[in-house]
Amino acid sequence: MYTLLITAAELQTLQAQGTPCAVLDCSFDLMKPELTDGFFTTERIAGALPAHMDKNLSTHQPGQAVNAGRHPLPQREIVAQWLGNLGIHNGMQIVVYDRNKSAYCGRLWWMLKWLGHDAVAVLDGGLQAWKDAGGALASGPSESVNAAQFDVKAPLRQLVLTDEVLTSLGRPGQTIVDARAGARYRGEVEPLDPVAGHIPGALNRPFTENFTEDGRFKKPEQLKAEWARVLTGRPASSVVHHCGSGVTAVPNLMAMELAGYGPTALYAGSWSEWCNTPGLPCAKG
Repeated sequence: MYTLLITAAELQTLQAQGTPCAVLDCSFDLMKPELTDGFFTTERIAGALPAHMDKNLSTHQPGQAVNAGRHPLPQREIVAQWLGNLGIHNGMQIVVYDRNKSAYCGRLWWMLKWLGHDAVAVLDGGLQAWKDAGGALASGPSESVNAAQFDVKAPLRQLVLTDEVLTSLGRPGQTIVDARAGARYRGEVEPLDPVAGHIPGALNRPFTENFTEDGRFKKPEQLKAEWARVLTGRPASSVVHHCGSGVTAVPNLMAMELAGYGPTALYAGSWSEWCNTPGLPCAKG
């Protein structure tokens, strides 16, 4: 069972062994979401299923979301129904990937953990790593599947809501880590949300710093040293991760686990929910 990362070679071995496995393509373009379906139909891992950020991994339907922000999480039961419709069941090893240096597929990795499914891993290096390993590719519409039953179980990762972040703001038991680029964190630019800046007291660790140039996660020992400099003695158990909309914060969460710190919490509403909530403090600099 792979629960964090999987290499292209390891995935090929699982497939050759006939291990029940589902592969999901989470490729996305934040600034041009209309391009997403084209990514999948143009080129994907053979047998992969589509996982669209706006259509499947978030919802704007009234009464179906558990938080606000630009990419609200769907209720767990809704996600489970979607997975079952894709033919995915609880006995499968699930592998998620994208072609964006793992910026987006971590969202589905976290959601599956939140549904209580531990056997889910990110394909390290994404589609390019698969191609480099000579993996089989496909194009065109998605293959037809037979529906299955996916059951929701006790969450394996912690979801934190806005009220909880606000209640613990400034207290030593909470360390907020902002995964956005430094200029957005400091409030110098804000291309997506109506207010620039960050949650008061938040630390900044851009999620891109967890990766090598080829889109693979850095080695655990390097991540351990880098995250130790971020935390400067603060307990890892106090960390709450966020970003703009709860998506690119996940690579930070994963990197801490790779570094040996253990699971940490996710504030999925993130800056897009925080800065749109009347009366909440915002900082710059």
